[in-house]
Amino acid sequence: MSRPELDVAVIGAGISGLAAAFWLRQAGRSVEVFEAADVVGGRMRSYQQDGYIIESGTETLARHGYDSTWRLIRDVGLGDGDVLPVKSMVAVWRNGRPHIGVGHPLGALTGSGLSLAGRMALTTMVVSLLPGARRFDTRRPAQSPLGLATVAEFARTRHPELLDYMLQPAVGTAWGWQPERSCIAPMVATMLSTRGLTGWLTYRGGMDVLARRLAEQVPVHTGTPLAEVTEGPAGVQLLFQDGQSLTTRSALLAVPAPIALALYPSMPADERDYVVASTFAPMIRVTCTLDRDLQLPRQRGLPGIYALLIPQREDNLLSGLTVEHHKAANRAPAGRGLISLLSARGATENLIDQPDEEISTTLVDRGERFLPGLGQACLRAEVHRFPYGAPEATPDAVRRHAAFIDRPARRIEYAGDWIYQRPASEAAVQSAELAVSRLLSAST
Repeated sequence: MSRPELDVAVIGAGISGLAAAFWLRQAGRSVEVFEAADVVGGRMRSYQQDGYIIESGTETLARHGYDSTWRLIRDVGLGDGDVLPVKSMVAVWRNGRPHIGVGHPLGALTGSGLSLAGRMALTTMVVSLLPGARRFDTRRPAQSPLGLATVAEFARTRHPELLDYMLQPAVGTAWGWQPERSCIAPMVATMLSTRGLTGWLTYRGGMDVLARRLAEQVPVHTGTPLAEVTEGPAGVQLLFQDGQSLTTRSALLAVPAPIALALYPSMPADERDYVVASTFAPMIRVTCTLDRDLQLPRQRGLPGIYALLIPQREDNLLSGLTVEHHKAANRAPAGRGLISLLSARGATENLIDQPDEEISTTLVDRGERFLPGLGQACLRAEVHRFPYGAPEATPDAVRRHAAFIDRPARRIEYAGDWIYQRPASEAAVQSAELAVSRLLSAST
């Protein structure tokens, strides 16, 4: 019977796994991270190419509501110079043009694509949510006043524009959600905690700056895919796909729920129910390096646009696009541009297994409708596909959430944004905090 070789093995070098490993080492535990891919960052990866900073996912950083992330930023020694304010704004596409001000006070003046009746309905909706605002908790979504209501159910008795031109594009673009499948409570809790879409920032060197800094401070083994994890009298046994094995006192599965389920077939029943219910939306992102500074049209005197939400009612192929060089000027060389295209949910499911060339051609061709000249300006298209792009927060998962969070601490724990039902880096870092506390309590 082999003795444990270290205190904790962390499976997955995304932001949740790296954060947990970092904090566990601060607590005096011996920790190593094992990552199947050849690089760290998980769904938060970026890389430089010919002077462009290309990001594989979509991530910004809020001044408010990201307390766990800011704690981590301070703990690893990053400073104010490592982040940049996003000065441009979000718009929604309607009637052939973008309407600026989504999630921003300016939207009260511009309308953000809503008619007068739609704006009045939005005001009524916001007022109805205010009395229960303190009950919205990003860590306990089911306990909010909205309970298990889906986005579509919440919108059913309200003006149709609220679903078609606000709620559906909001969850469909950034989170890959279908309004009929996911609960609205996590979205409302997130918007309340971050105070809408004002005061957002991005990492100066790309979205994986924090992950790379963490990886400098914890032992990480890349290119090391796990085959199975089991628990026995001697500890936790890890079997890797190359046939090597390792015994540890504890393990942290910092991977999407479906992967955790496959790696841990003997998972306890009181964990399995929630993990099975924690389904993911697939996502595709195509990033185009441009030979010119293309930008979305806007009215004189208004800020530039960095993100365009494309409602399903307006287009069934693209859910949105981001003007990366308006999010941060250093994303492209001077005089050039960088555009990312996000596929709509139905299109994602049809394209996810297709060759890169077919995906990029399909999305870039459609992108011409919203950004004329895109195809001619595109120097190179990079395809990033995620079969497990974003946790969906289905009613079944949200209903089972509290029992999963409150279960006894064990030697095999979990981390990832799906723990808190929100596809955001803050949810992933929050899950790392939870996993660390549970692992430390289980070892005492």
